[in-house]
Amino acid sequence: MSRCSCPWTTPPPQHRGKKVYGKGCHHDAVRSSHSHIVWRWGHRWVVLAISLKLPFTWRRWALPVLVALYRPEELNRAEGRRHKTAPLLARQLMAVLLHWFKRRKFIFLGDGGFASHELARFCHRHRRHATLVSRFRGDANLYDLPPPAKGRRGRPRIKGDKLPKPQDVVAARRRIRATVTWYGGGTRRVDLVSSTGQWYKSAAGLVPIRWVFVHDLEGTHRDEYFYTTDPDLAAAQIVSWFTARWPIETTFQEVRAHLGFETTRQRTERSVLRTGPCLLGLFSVICLIYAQHQRRHGARPKQSAWRQKSEPTFADAVATVRRLFWEKTVFQRSSHNEALEKVPRGLRLLLLDGLCRAA
Repeated sequence: MSRCSCPWTTPPPQHRGKKVYGKGCHHDAVRSSHSHIVWRWGHRWVVLAISLKLPFTWRRWALPVLVALYRPEELNRAEGRRHKTAPLLARQLMAVLLHWFKRRKFIFLGDGGFASHELARFCHRHRRHATLVSRFRGDANLYDLPPPAKGRRGRPRIKGDKLPKPQDVVAARRRIRATVTWYGGGTRRVDLVSSTGQWYKSAAGLVPIRWVFVHDLEGTHRDEYFYTTDPDLAAAQIVSWFTARWPIETTFQEVRAHLGFETTRQRTERSVLRTGPCLLGLFSVICLIYAQHQRRHGARPKQSAWRQKSEPTFADAVATVRRLFWEKTVFQRSSHNEALEKVPRGLRLLLLDGLCRAA
C-alpha cells in the first residue's frame, strides 16, 4: 500500500496580463491568515504528488506525478468545455493513478479545498484501492443509515435519523490523549475525539465516514476536524496520515525558489499547459536522480557559513544534478576537458562546487 498521495493546488503566481491563457483570481492560502484573505491573479494547478521518504532524508518529500490546470468557468464556457472544479480535477487525476496501478491501494490526502462529498463518494466506491483523508467541518450534518423497509408502500427512506453535529459531540464527550506524527516528521501529544456517521448530499447518497477532532496540547496549532472514508481507521492514524501531506507545501516553495515556477512568462495555451507541468515534473526527476546518486556514492550536505544542515536539501540536489549534467555533457568534450585538466585538482573541485550552486 502506498503511504499517501496528495491532491493539492499551488499558490497562484501573479499573472495579470489580458492575454494570459487560463488565468484567474484565486484565493492564496499560503499568504492568507484567519483574519486576512489574500487574492492573487494567476494559474491554479491541481497537483497529485507522492509523499515518501527518500534514502538521504528522514523527512518526507512530495514528488509531483500528475498535474491539471484549473480553468475559470468563463473560459470553459467560451471554449465549449464542461466546467470542472478543483475537486473534480483531483478526482480525474486520482482515477488515472488508480488505473495505472490497479493492484495498489493509495491514501489520498487533501486540504479543505478537497473536503468534498464527490471525492469522498469516489473513494468509497473504490475503497479497495483508495482512502481519502481530508479536513472536515465541526457543524457538518451527519445521519444514520436508513431503517430497513417494512413492506410499506412508497419510496424507501434515503437516510436515517440525524446525528449530533461533531462540535456537539466534542463538547459532551471525554477526550482521549494520544501521540501522533506531526507536521515536519516529529511527534506531538494531542487530545482526540472521534465518531462515525453517514455524510449525505442531495441526489448523491450517503458516504460512511469517520471524523476526528484534534486539540494540540502545545497550543501551536488551532483545533481541527479531519475525516476519512475508511470508518475502521483509528483516530490517531487519521491525524498522522493527514499531517504527512505537509511536504507538498515545501515542494511548491522549492519549485518557486529554485526552478522559477512563479516567474514564468508564458501566455499562450500551449506554452502555459507545457511549462507548469514540466517544472513540477523536473522537481521529481531531480529528486530521483539525486537519490540514486546518494545511494551509490553518498555525500554529506554542503555546509555554509551562515547555516548548518543535518541532511541534504533540494538546493543540494539541484547543485549535484547540475554538476553531473556538466560532467556528462560539457566536460566530455576534448577541448573543454583538456583546458580543465590543467587546473589543479583542488582548485578545479572548488570551482565546480561554486559554479554548480551559483548557476
